[in-house]
Amino acid sequence: MKQTPFTKIHYALGAKMHEFAGYDMPVEYSGIIDEHNTVVEGVGVFDVSHMGEFWIKGPKAKDFVQKITSNDVAAIPVGKVQYSCFPNENGGIIDDLLVYYYEPEKYMLVVNASNIEKDWNWCVKNNTEGADLENASDNMAQLAIQGPLAQKTLQKLTEIDLSAIPHYTFVTGKIAGIDNVIISSTGYTGCGGFELYFYPQYSEQIWNAIFEAGAEFGIKPVGLGARDTLRLEAGFPLYGNELNDTTSSLQAGLGWITKFTEGNNFISRPILEAEKQNGSPKKLVGFEMVGKGIARHGYEIVNAEGEKIGEVTSGSISPYTKKAIGNGYVKPEYTAIGTPIFIRIREKNIEAQVVKPPFRKK
Repeated sequence: MKQTPFTKIHYALGAKMHEFAGYDMPVEYSGIIDEHNTVVEGVGVFDVSHMGEFWIKGPKAKDFVQKITSNDVAAIPVGKVQYSCFPNENGGIIDDLLVYYYEPEKYMLVVNASNIEKDWNWCVKNNTEGADLENASDNMAQLAIQGPLAQKTLQKLTEIDLSAIPHYTFVTGKIAGIDNVIISSTGYTGCGGFELYFYPQYSEQIWNAIFEAGAEFGIKPVGLGARDTLRLEAGFPLYGNELNDTTSSLQAGLGWITKFTEGNNFISRPILEAEKQNGSPKKLVGFEMVGKGIARHGYEIVNAEGEKIGEVTSGSISPYTKKAIGNGYVKPEYTAIGTPIFIRIREKNIEAQVVKPPFRKK
């Protein structure tokens, strides 16, 4: 298994480790519920160095990124981050990603760890523009400092006014004595915070500085387990669960990152335009359990007559609300808020109700 620059630290802290996307990663430290609520109420730190980073450079960089991603990259200024996806030839999703407009003629694409090789091959294959592509995934470390006290923690370590970095924007500067750190007001928890990108050789120095700064706020390291429950509570999709190669962004409720603006001729645009006009065969919904039971990935969703109408993509007990929640794809006629649906759990049809995420209200 691959290691991140923080793997030895995770072991020293007694983390429960497990393979994820080829990396030896921490699943939990003090427990998923404790870590989850630490992020919701205070501040927690995630090692996300397993994520992939591609640099797209040169005079043709913008044209390439515009073609290969579904959102309208022409609409963002330098210093802005944009959530997007790579559509495939059939309108499915190769991956969801973040696009950083780093400087003129230079973008950074941040992709999911499990899809790095697939995404890189897709970019190389479709680079007919002749943009300069660099896979920097193995030469970049990343920490996500998340929660309502993340800003107070990090502000101790930099002279940059972090309150002046709006959501989904970034700056490059000094933090914890290290230059050229990308300080990004992003994260996938729904709790606010920042993500830091830096060279691996500075990992231990930055980690130690963050935990010293956050000690008064009860800062804790957080594993992949709570990362998943936090994103689910926030209503964020996960590749491999809600998103995949055969599901479109429109079906996944990501029409807002699928821009049919003039000049935005991304891959499979005509297919997605036709789907928008004609309607999707299935739609992603959030639900809360009414009956007693926990929905899990792959469980059938049925109607009151017991007919299959869809499938669960994610499900869990919400650590913060204590309710059993989930996401799933259903036929369009079952998507209205308040619609009763049933989850097939151990040969029984347990009632649930369609709700509008996020499940954890701010």
